[in-house]
Amino acid sequence: MEDTIDTAMDVFSDQYLSSNDSLLFNITPTHFPRLPPIIDQAISITTIVILFLTMVSLGCTMEVSKIKAHILKPKGVAIAVVAQFGVMPLTAFSLAKVLQLGPVEAVVVLICGCCPGGSLSNIFALSLKGDMNLSIVMTTCSTVLALGMMPLLLYLYCQGFSNLESAIPYAGIALALVTTLFPCGIGILINYYRPQYSKVITKVGLSLLLMSTVVIGLLASMTIGGMDLMLTVLSPPLIATAALMPLIGYTFGYVLSYLFKLNGSGRRTISMETGCQNIQLCSTILKVAFPTDVIGPLYLFPVIYIVFQVGEALLLIVLFRVHQRFFKTQKTGSDTVTST
Repeated sequence: MEDTIDTAMDVFSDQYLSSNDSLLFNITPTHFPRLPPIIDQAISITTIVILFLTMVSLGCTMEVSKIKAHILKPKGVAIAVVAQFGVMPLTAFSLAKVLQLGPVEAVVVLICGCCPGGSLSNIFALSLKGDMNLSIVMTTCSTVLALGMMPLLLYLYCQGFSNLESAIPYAGIALALVTTLFPCGIGILINYYRPQYSKVITKVGLSLLLMSTVVIGLLASMTIGGMDLMLTVLSPPLIATAALMPLIGYTFGYVLSYLFKLNGSGRRTISMETGCQNIQLCSTILKVAFPTDVIGPLYLFPVIYIVFQVGEALLLIVLFRVHQRFFKTQKTGSDTVTST
């Protein structure tokens, strides 16, 4: 595992990035205060390590037999893919336009919107009594399809902004996506040959994902000018974007699956899969694929996003459980009256 992480660090080394700055970035540097080198390196290593572990845990949820079953009957997966790569990128683009985000902010939001689904959606789908097989297959498919869809969607939507066509490090993003397949493959092999370890690894991966968001935020804020950097990320337009994106994803994912006549569990599953993004992948891309003086503290935007993503999902879960309990109690009561 250490060799894999070292390789990832080499791929995204400063030399690689600096040699491509003039070609990849067409955004005027904002000259944000630089973090101390030790803190900056610690954050970079943390994001890569956590991404590696998160993708291993994601792979541990994937089963080849279930994937084959859904591929043979692809209606649910097809709707979920359209929702994932149709609703979220369009939502990100629309919010960036409506809220008049700056060039760097727009790029950050677009990358977040074009990311594949994350492993948190599996937990939320389970809590909503959704179709777990569909959830796992959808996460798998979106992760693989992101290799082509994410760079393509970023290229298309960047045409809607002036001077952003060459602002996206497509090679770096594609390389990051390819790199994530290796730990994901490790997780699949663990699940196939040692399934007894899968649940433990999945729980550890999800726990580290949530804890890392707090650690990275603290590392960034506990430095000179750290609070000023955090206030940049906490600007009203970015807060509004982070709050609205997952909510719109949950809503339109459900509506789209309802229009195509999926059952209740399928609708709830696609709703969660649409609104939940792979936040750790997004953070890693923003941190290691962009120069510091370009991205500044905006690589922390996914940390803000995950707060609303989790909070809104938990609210929907509570509402679902209350609704289910109320109507179940009401139905049981009416059945008792009828029988007497």
